[in-house]
Amino acid sequence: MINEKDILKSLTHIIDPDFNQDIVSLGFVKNIHIDNSNVTFDIELTTPACPVKNEFQRQAELAVRSLNGVKTVKVNMTSQPRKENPLLAQTPSSLKNVKSIIAVSSCKGGVGKSTVAVCLALELAQRGFKVGLADADIYGPSIPTLLNLNQVPVYANEANQLIPIEVHHLKVMSFGFLLGDSPAVLRGPLVSRYIQQILHQTAWGEIDYLFIDMPPGTGDIQITITQSVALSGAVIVTTKQTLSLVDVARGILMFETVKVPMLGIIENMSYFFCDQCGKKHFIFGGSEADVLRKRFGLSTLVQLPIMSELTQKFDKPFKNEFIQSAVDRVVMALGKSTIETKKIPAIQFDDNQVNLTWPDGKKISLSNRDLRLSCRCALCIDELTGKQILRAEQIPQDIKAKEITPLGNYAIGIKWSDGHSSGIYPYENIEALVKEKGTVKLT
Repeated sequence: MINEKDILKSLTHIIDPDFNQDIVSLGFVKNIHIDNSNVTFDIELTTPACPVKNEFQRQAELAVRSLNGVKTVKVNMTSQPRKENPLLAQTPSSLKNVKSIIAVSSCKGGVGKSTVAVCLALELAQRGFKVGLADADIYGPSIPTLLNLNQVPVYANEANQLIPIEVHHLKVMSFGFLLGDSPAVLRGPLVSRYIQQILHQTAWGEIDYLFIDMPPGTGDIQITITQSVALSGAVIVTTKQTLSLVDVARGILMFETVKVPMLGIIENMSYFFCDQCGKKHFIFGGSEADVLRKRFGLSTLVQLPIMSELTQKFDKPFKNEFIQSAVDRVVMALGKSTIETKKIPAIQFDDNQVNLTWPDGKKISLSNRDLRLSCRCALCIDELTGKQILRAEQIPQDIKAKEITPLGNYAIGIKWSDGHSSGIYPYENIEALVKEKGTVKLT
């Protein structure tokens, strides 16, 4: 006789590649129903666009069908229901039916952030999901130009909500639709009001994923967005240029300060393929293995090369393997962030050292000066060679941390007494440094 225990046991060999755990332990298998020799159940994933969804379904059907006495198997692939958004609970907002809101940020202009935001949104829309794209750059809206939607009239519905423009199954709203070719000469309060209108008074309807193309910087507009919208996660787009990487650190610190999960980094314009020698040439130095994880502790989701497809208007659907890979990894990171338990260490620091203690009892300590000298920010490391340009004699002997901010479960940000604050210190780098120094043992 078939029973629920046997069904669950047969499914324990299906491993989620992100969590490295089986789908039963993760609680994905739900609503098992047995009708004589017929079995139905749900696999509830963390996000509807999970790239391994079809593979999970195939493996689950094969596993349960192999049990004695089973004739038919039906596996319903579902996703976790939308959680109540605490920032929207008491206020009227058209975002209440949006399942996931993802900020695409750069903190510095000119790195291709808007292009990447459009590509991510279009790719998911072409996969059949309900997707929206909000252009939050009031002073320099570029989404209308990228989508060839210039001089497009905008209308309101009976509820006085802006009706988004639909293109390639993607819902789009931008201040550029209202502004046209005129410059945006606006002061702070007006800018915040327009941002609120675009986000909360657009008739988005039922949306699986809403991408917000953030304006460059970490000022009032960005704070307004993070304070009025419970972002599901943030992606930072950057190049490896020194000025861009300084701003990456600022962006990470901004999002983590307001408790927005960081999904990872997209390294744009990373390299180009030479049609003469057939090799990759990395524009700002480094190599394929030289990922930004070593510097920030965050995963590099994808390294995008310079491609002609991304320099043109997106007035027709297109397929691109690099963008497809980027979407898969963004979605997987989003799903992982929804159920991952963050193992954040307790932090103590004094005039001499920084002490980290994890929930499992592991402890590490490192002197303030050694930690400050290990900084790998763009001001302390040469971008092209990767060599340290910070000299030991530049660091005071009595250097100490003034403030330490936990950054997710991957790093800490430190404001030092010498005024330096752009450094991010991944936990794995700190552990490696402790082992290298050999002065303090991990316990």
